[in-house]
Amino acid sequence: MAKAQGSCDARFKEVEKLFQSYLESGEELGGSICVNIDGEDVVDLWGGYADAAHTRTWNEDTICTIWSTTKAITTFAAFVLIERGILSPYEKVSKYWPEFAVNGKEDIEVRHIMSHTAGLPAWDPPIASEDMYDIPKANALLAQQAPKWPPGSASGYHMVTIGHLVGELIFRTTGKRLTAFVADEIAGPLGADCHIGAREADWPRVADMIPPPAPPPPPEGAPALPPPPPTALVEKTKTPTWRNGELGAANGHANAKALTRILSAITLGGTVDGVKLLSPRTVDLIFEEQANGVDLVTNFPIRFGIGYGLAGKDTFAGWFPEEGRICFWGGWGGSIVIMDLDRKMTISYVMNKMEPTILGNDRTKAYVEAIYRGYRGA
Repeated sequence: MAKAQGSCDARFKEVEKLFQSYLESGEELGGSICVNIDGEDVVDLWGGYADAAHTRTWNEDTICTIWSTTKAITTFAAFVLIERGILSPYEKVSKYWPEFAVNGKEDIEVRHIMSHTAGLPAWDPPIASEDMYDIPKANALLAQQAPKWPPGSASGYHMVTIGHLVGELIFRTTGKRLTAFVADEIAGPLGADCHIGAREADWPRVADMIPPPAPPPPPEGAPALPPPPPTALVEKTKTPTWRNGELGAANGHANAKALTRILSAITLGGTVDGVKLLSPRTVDLIFEEQANGVDLVTNFPIRFGIGYGLAGKDTFAGWFPEEGRICFWGGWGGSIVIMDLDRKMTISYVMNKMEPTILGNDRTKAYVEAIYRGYRGA
């Protein structure tokens, strides 16, 4: 029987019991949960299996595809450059990427790209999936197209394109591709097991992703949701093309401990164990609201700051606490990272058994609610 491994402060034993119960029931195949409060990991759990056949256990160093939770790392990379004065969120993208200033994109600012308000949610016309991996070609096409709506007027989830757009800004200003920048400037200094793509040497410890079931139809009268990514895409995560690729919006590989390690820099004012990546002033930029309403792509009510979603009771993150400064993002199937600045708490969860959701699943919600009960001593 799969068992939860790792450590858990007494205040959070409910989280460990919940994780164990999901492993025993089969609702959870494999995964990891990590909670850091004020620089200390109070929950660091992992367990289950890395494949559907139960032939590989989920170990402390198991990593998996984190889908759109990758965006939390990609936008963090942009904030590192903002901190260094290399990028400005209020500068026009064309300052760094001159070819971008055509077809109504002349006034798009960096913050618009980081907050999904640039009007470039997909390639138009659509491109073949293999062309997404050809970064120069894919980015040249984005640079030529027109925005779908007035930039800055509303959010429309840039499901894949945000990774390419932010990645190009990083390349134009540093000469490094996103994969190398994250490795050299973020994960390396912090000793975090987080990667854009996955190095071939790490493939044996990458968990298999299990496709989600088809989502139920929306209730009558509810807004139509965008079609979920095809199940076939999940199988592609096992291929060299996926693992060698650089999709800054989707093909990050990490475990919960690594995500918490990196993103606790936001929660703790910019510095983790003496490694300073941001300043409190740069962190404050995240909470400058850029959009708050029904997202034009997902049809969900979403509140965006710069780079991250912001908590709010009338948004699809309404199950987060209402009080305090909380930013977050999650990935297809259930993974999530939450940065709660007022409580100095960072929460990360990754898993391989996916559900048909884009922000957490029922297990995610149960873990997060149990974590907050533990924090409050409830």
